[in-house]
Amino acid sequence: MSSDTDSGFVEAVSLEDLRASGRELLSKNGTAIALFYHEGEVRAVDNRCPHMGFPLSEGTVDDGILTCHWHHARFELSCGDTFDPWADDVRTYPTEVRDGTVYVDPNPPLEVSPAEHWANRLETGLEENLRLVTAKSTIGLLDADVEYTEPMATTLEFATRYRDMGWSSGATILGCMANVMDDLEPEDRKRALYTGVRHVASDCAGEPPKFDQPSFSTSEVSLERLKDWFRECVEVRDADGAERCLRTAVAAGHTEAEVAEIVFAAATDHPYLTTGHVLDFANTAFESLEHVGWDLAGDVLASLVEPLVTASRSDESSAWRQPVDLVSLLEEVYGGDVSETSGLEALAAEGADAREAGEWTPPADLQTTLLGDDPEAIVDALADAVADGATTEDLAAVVTRAATTRVAQFGVANEFNDWNTVHHTFTYANAVQQTTRRTDAVELYRGVFDAAMSVYLDRFLNTPPAPVPEPSDNETGREPDAILETLLETFDREGEVNEAGRLVAEFFDCGGDPADLKETLGRGLLREDAGFHTLQNVEAAFRQFDLLAAEGEADAGADDPVDERMRRMPLLETARYMAAHFPTNREAEQTFRIASRLNRGEAIHEA
Repeated sequence: MSSDTDSGFVEAVSLEDLRASGRELLSKNGTAIALFYHEGEVRAVDNRCPHMGFPLSEGTVDDGILTCHWHHARFELSCGDTFDPWADDVRTYPTEVRDGTVYVDPNPPLEVSPAEHWANRLETGLEENLRLVTAKSTIGLLDADVEYTEPMATTLEFATRYRDMGWSSGATILGCMANVMDDLEPEDRKRALYTGVRHVASDCAGEPPKFDQPSFSTSEVSLERLKDWFRECVEVRDADGAERCLRTAVAAGHTEAEVAEIVFAAATDHPYLTTGHVLDFANTAFESLEHVGWDLAGDVLASLVEPLVTASRSDESSAWRQPVDLVSLLEEVYGGDVSETSGLEALAAEGADAREAGEWTPPADLQTTLLGDDPEAIVDALADAVADGATTEDLAAVVTRAATTRVAQFGVANEFNDWNTVHHTFTYANAVQQTTRRTDAVELYRGVFDAAMSVYLDRFLNTPPAPVPEPSDNETGREPDAILETLLETFDREGEVNEAGRLVAEFFDCGGDPADLKETLGRGLLREDAGFHTLQNVEAAFRQFDLLAAEGEADAGADDPVDERMRRMPLLETARYMAAHFPTNREAEQTFRIASRLNRGEAIHEA
């Protein structure tokens, strides 16, 4: 067959033969093109159905519609547009008839770039809650060298606009996946983005959209007054009023730290709101804005209002009142009420000079006290620490270590659902710690005390405590890569909780690189149909490991450095948590693999 080099058209088939057969298959430059003669016109389309790759030359043409025979996706033959959003449009090719011969241009210019195409498809996938479409879109966007922050921003905007109930697990998962992106291998970054996107789409499916409240038409209201108004509105569960106050703070140009103070003051006015989820949601919202930019702050932060005003309050629950009235213990320190801070302010004033000088170090017995069974001693120890100059970040770090230990030593004889109990405390404590690095508001001392009380309440789940391997106990001499391979195999079997923890200890003892361990844990996580809590747990564990590693580098040679056992604890606890929840059906991984193969042009139907 000859080619017309001037126009790009290539000779395809005689018009007489095409008219007789109704369809022909042409292969040019690696592209398979289906030619059709229908209603007196010659049409050419990509032979691969954009849905799952079935050959369209084996489809049916009727009344101007091409129908794929595999999943019955339908396409308008002349332009390739689909009737079915889950299928995508099929690419068409220009044709000409010259002297009884059909010519086709197999390389016409793209109407839109791959990045623009996949961005459009991402929006469709979100709107229709189509897993294969979101998988193909996220893979396609990253393959087109689009930064993950762009589809993340699209998804975050969708999450906050199309869910009247506000911020929820889907948006949190999206933020968690963004936070671990740098710890993953390139292919797993696509899985991570797909995980966040599909959870947001599922969260918003069938939900009514959110209708925004505007900010006040003034920028003259002081930050302190906006903060008071916002807290009062949240206290009486007035969502509309709270949203107007918060949007006004953002519109008036207050800094991230100032707006964070408003949000987290309200989020700690009652202890441990909705088993810690509310503060964790808020922290992840701020972290997400660090990825996508502060321009989205108004809508993103407004989505936190509904979870705040509808939250369950632990001071109203029996567990925090009986048999020991933990709320009363906290009220004495806070200033007479759970929403007060005057008592904390007085303690902080005592330690102002020491805090300014950075002189506070944790007492040697503080971890033992936090993990003990005397809540009054715990509250007293934390109050003493504030008076001695401990910052909110200092104390949050210490309490988070105790919460990490609870998960690492969770006894497998407990009910399975109690994994969530220790997990909630851990992720709440982590969120408080992350927040203290964003704002030094005195209200966050309350978050630290609340986390410590939750650690106390979880004490029976460490009875007896699962043993944590000591450094050097598992120095087997094995190659670290072999240990990681064994760890992944462990996740293939149910109930290998303690073995997963031991393998992490062995990996460290054998000199493994923590970056390789995090990549492997990420791979193990993202190949599963991991639930909300497991995804949260791994992200928080990675954060805690990095913070402890940085602290270890900073205090090398100090009198009270972070010990090696504690430094390993976050990755050990998350490996145990993962092993408790794996394996799963891996349905999402199957969809991801199909999407990857389709984007590479492979024939799925022949597999």
